[in-house]
Amino acid sequence: MPFTIESARGIFPGTLAADAVPATVARFNQLSAEDQLALIWFAYTEMGKTITIAAPGAASMVLAEGLLNQIRQLSALEQTQVMCDLANRADTPMCRTYGTFSPNIKLGFWYQLGQWMEQGIVAPIPEGYKLSANASAVLQTIRELDAGQQITVLRNAVVDMGYDPSKLAGYTPVAEPVVPPKSVAQRTQVSIEGVDNPTVLGYINNMNANDFDAVINLFTEDGALQPPFQRPIVGKENVLRYLREECQNLKLMPERGVAEPAEDGFTQVKVTGKVQTPWFGAKVGMNIAWRFLLDPQGKIFFVAIDLLASPKELLNLIR
Repeated sequence: MPFTIESARGIFPGTLAADAVPATVARFNQLSAEDQLALIWFAYTEMGKTITIAAPGAASMVLAEGLLNQIRQLSALEQTQVMCDLANRADTPMCRTYGTFSPNIKLGFWYQLGQWMEQGIVAPIPEGYKLSANASAVLQTIRELDAGQQITVLRNAVVDMGYDPSKLAGYTPVAEPVVPPKSVAQRTQVSIEGVDNPTVLGYINNMNANDFDAVINLFTEDGALQPPFQRPIVGKENVLRYLREECQNLKLMPERGVAEPAEDGFTQVKVTGKVQTPWFGAKVGMNIAWRFLLDPQGKIFFVAIDLLASPKELLNLIR
């Protein structure tokens, strides 16, 4: 085989991913727990004026309800300590529970905490709290990112909190129930300027329909999917688990693309467009590039999803 997963990651090397996002997340992770919590509070409060954070679904809240109720019953000082423990990734029972949550449930958890902090049910950030110079610099960097990059930074900030579940032997992840695929009558078909490849179109259309079984059938057995700022997820079983846990109710809106032959009968396709998530307002779309490598049978051997550096990059289809 001419391609490995590692070599496939290099297709369309001119794609400009948003390097500012991992850099900002790394700077955030170096802050004190108190500054991390305050920065999240300030950022969500400020961004709420332009980016609407959607209320979590009932399933998310039921699955987080036990931990939330435990926190609600604590004293203000104990509540603050729990949130600091989460930011410090401490090995505590509550941090272990949080660590098993899927990303969407973690987002729901912090959404509810934010609501309770506003209502005075959970200890808020102390009035008049001043961010450190480093935290203020990180907040200013977040302000200067585009909306899609902002929500990615804040998502990654809360997703990485809690105790690392990979350190828990035989842990059971807690994820939302799988959403049934849309009926055929409810599905819409996308068109992509410059690309009519049926595999690529099928991937986009089935993702939009939450039909992850159909999506995974487009992959080779050893195929891989690389989410933004992550290592590739390899193998159909692992990719399907990721899709079910993290990709429900996305709205993929491809705009244009280019397809060209690669070595030994493979085909490489790059598509640019936007993605909306159910967690943020419908007006907020992340600028995305999809880089596909298809085998000679038209199956997906590799697909990378890149959060782009700027809206201008949507037009950059140069190899």
